[in-house]
Amino acid sequence: MKKLTILFALLLSMSFLAEAQLNINHFIRVGRTRISIGNYTGAIEYFNIVIEFKPYLAEAYLYRGTAKHSLEDYRGAIADYDKAIEIKPYYPRAYNNRGMAYHNLRQYKRAIEDYDRALEFDPTDESIYNNRGIAKLALKDMEGAIEDYNNALEVNPKSTYALMNRSNAKIVSGDIKGAISDLNQVIIIRPHYAAAYLNRGLARFELEDYASALRDYDQSIKFDPQNALAFNNRGIVKHKLEDYESAIMDYDMAISLNPEMASAYFNRAMAREILNRPGYEQDYQVAAQLNPQFDLSQRRINAEQLAQQQQQQNQQKQNQQQNTNSSASNNQQNSQSSQQALAQNNQPQNKPSAIDQKTEEEKRKEELEAEKRRRRMRMDLVIEDTRDLPEEVEEDIDDGRIQNKNIVIDLQPMFFISAFEKNAVDYDRFQYYNLGIDELNALNNYDPLLSITNKPVSTYQSVFENFILFFNEKIAIQENANNYLNRGIFYSLTGDYNKSFDDLGKAIELDEKTSIAYFTRANTRYKLKEQVELLAGTGSTASISLNERKINDNSNNKPATIEYQEILDDYAVTLFLDPEFFFGYYNRAFIKLRLGEYRSAVEDLNRAIDLEPEFAEAYFNRGLTKIFLDDIEGGALDLSRAGELGIEGAYNIIKRYCN
Repeated sequence: MKKLTILFALLLSMSFLAEAQLNINHFIRVGRTRISIGNYTGAIEYFNIVIEFKPYLAEAYLYRGTAKHSLEDYRGAIADYDKAIEIKPYYPRAYNNRGMAYHNLRQYKRAIEDYDRALEFDPTDESIYNNRGIAKLALKDMEGAIEDYNNALEVNPKSTYALMNRSNAKIVSGDIKGAISDLNQVIIIRPHYAAAYLNRGLARFELEDYASALRDYDQSIKFDPQNALAFNNRGIVKHKLEDYESAIMDYDMAISLNPEMASAYFNRAMAREILNRPGYEQDYQVAAQLNPQFDLSQRRINAEQLAQQQQQQNQQKQNQQQNTNSSASNNQQNSQSSQQALAQNNQPQNKPSAIDQKTEEEKRKEELEAEKRRRRMRMDLVIEDTRDLPEEVEEDIDDGRIQNKNIVIDLQPMFFISAFEKNAVDYDRFQYYNLGIDELNALNNYDPLLSITNKPVSTYQSVFENFILFFNEKIAIQENANNYLNRGIFYSLTGDYNKSFDDLGKAIELDEKTSIAYFTRANTRYKLKEQVELLAGTGSTASISLNERKINDNSNNKPATIEYQEILDDYAVTLFLDPEFFFGYYNRAFIKLRLGEYRSAVEDLNRAIDLEPEFAEAYFNRGLTKIFLDDIEGGALDLSRAGELGIEGAYNIIKRYCN
């Protein structure tokens, strides 16, 4: 009988393990499916579950890293790839993916090191050769890049990615005909590949074969009518052929597809000026605003400064010649040849029109350089398109690319005590467990059920008012600290702050060791102060705000510290009574950020995260603060962790301020 019992127990255990394994495989499949349909944040949620139950499964970290990579959280992706490689050191895909993440952070040498390692384990993967070639091209190692593309083509002679990339490298190195040959092969393999026609049009333009370039751009637009670059480039060809009317129509289309394309405004301005049409001056202005390289006024200033410097140099040389007493014939010849060279390269002082001519010459040179930069920019775009992540999804699926959505960037708000009815089903689930709140619930017999949240509670006002009436009855029967504390909480939630202060004060008088009472009083003081500031028009909902590049210090508008000191004092008592109450550290950090005490706030957030390693809001606020303190790397990693734990807006900030 004992043996049968043991056997039965073993069978149950094996059955449980098999079911667990089945569930883990299910989570992995669902996570991968979410990546394939573009639901990257949803995929991260599933791989979090896999990692929680199987922390030594390398594939879970790889796929979670892939999802973060797609959200442009490159540092967070690298952290996951690191873990995958730590678990499985011979994992070529993890090295390849990490190399791409380093590439996106412009750390090309580290990317190449990862590609080298990946090729050690899998020398037959054409994508790794392609990616390493792209990194070498970024480092201007043209020969090395072409060699890698050749290796990729040895593995797969019909690799259009390798052919496209090799054509790019050949264009940059000046082998235009070789580039056209590669692009011809691409078009034979993929006759409807718009990017191949676009690049071949560019190559033919370099050879001044405008008719052929025009046909290529026509084909590119036929297969991809939403490509602004193709319209802009076709407009340039028509411009060269002096078909200015048609060129303007193409520039119009380019601008309608991409309103921030500076070169299209600049090109349209030139065509309009040639035709003496109104609006060209405005186009020049817009182009200059979008890209300083198109600022004509700055070019004129630079050209005039250069001309003045040359005049000064000429005058100095003439003075030196006048002071020279040597009569040697070779000196005279040198002087004559020097004057001839000056006459060719510099304009005489007595001819102002010559200075203007030099200015125009400089303009033409600068325009040629600008055109070269634009060409490089177009090639970079093509290269970027071929550097796809594994599990590539269609370009029109971008449901999960929340990093591109326009969001309001602000600190995560403070936490406070709230409640919901015992049988309510529409209240947000608990995010964090706290022993102090659980003890209060036990005293209340779990009705009302207290919770701690930082979510809006305005829709529950009627519920809170009913709870006030409930505790009125309880206090009439028994005046104790718990009843006053509860009623003080609900007075605060309904905005009756003065009554809340009275009840919380009585709760503290009856039991001075009730840490939740001090915490709630601190929150109530803040709410009252915030309300007063907003009514006076001096308040701010955030202590730090973001501009185009980094966080701005609002220290000139810091709130008066006298009023806020009482809030900090209450949090201090809260944490003295309960040193492990991580919400107290978080809220105190929030107040310190309002007061501009950034480094002290980081220390409090550090403590909160030590106590609750999955405290998403603390990671988020610490990430913003680190960016302000110029710790971009640390800020990006904190925001990555916040995104991983469910705060999706973190990915938008990573893209805008960390990459």
